[in-house]
Amino acid sequence: MEWFMIFVSVAVLWFASLCKILHASFYPHRSSFLNNAGSLQKRNVLFVIAHPDDESMFFSPTINQLTSRGHNVHILCMSTGNADGMGNVRKEELLRASATLKVPIQQVTVMDHPDFQDGFGKIWNTSLLSKIVEKKIHDHAIDIIITFDNYGVSGHCNHHDVHHGVRRFMLDTSQQEIEAWELVSTNIIRKYSGPVDIWFSLWSAQTYSNGQTHCLLNENPRRSYAAMSQHLSQWV
Repeated sequence: MEWFMIFVSVAVLWFASLCKILHASFYPHRSSFLNNAGSLQKRNVLFVIAHPDDESMFFSPTINQLTSRGHNVHILCMSTGNADGMGNVRKEELLRASATLKVPIQQVTVMDHPDFQDGFGKIWNTSLLSKIVEKKIHDHAIDIIITFDNYGVSGHCNHHDVHHGVRRFMLDTSQQEIEAWELVSTNIIRKYSGPVDIWFSLWSAQTYSNGQTHCLLNENPRRSYAAMSQHLSQWV
């Protein structure tokens, strides 16, 4: 009987979570993210990622929201993901995934630099990364940067270095109008809790009274899945 009650409680929690997500999908609220005083100004947004597939695996909910609202999205990928010798394949996969996510291919840059090679134990040059980000911002009038936080979702060292490179740019730049946002990493329980995580995400976003944390529901999960499906080399 005790195990039955636990099962019922878990089932009810999952059902309630799914209802919450479906309700938000059918009756989406207008997020305050990049929406100042109810006026949606079109912004030039740069995603700085480490490897092809990061854009689909980690950032597609945010990309979906921004493109659906007409923001101009750019992607700067700091490596081809050539750890297994498949850099050219992974680059093409990224371009196809970006097109699926409604990001114009001409606004996607994939670096293949000796100082930014994919792999654990490869230390990336954060000073050079900062300069590359600065040039990209200058060339495309970028005013918003989105990247990894210090842990980098999966803990990959290349994700850490991307974070530190962007952080270095933000500390050194004199352009006060540039904003930088980071994707908050979650623990392994939340990662695999499925729809139940909606409650943790909402609570986390409301905990910060200064409004500097936003919870974005993936408005187009099918598109996210279709984008990740382009990265067949990573489906192992």
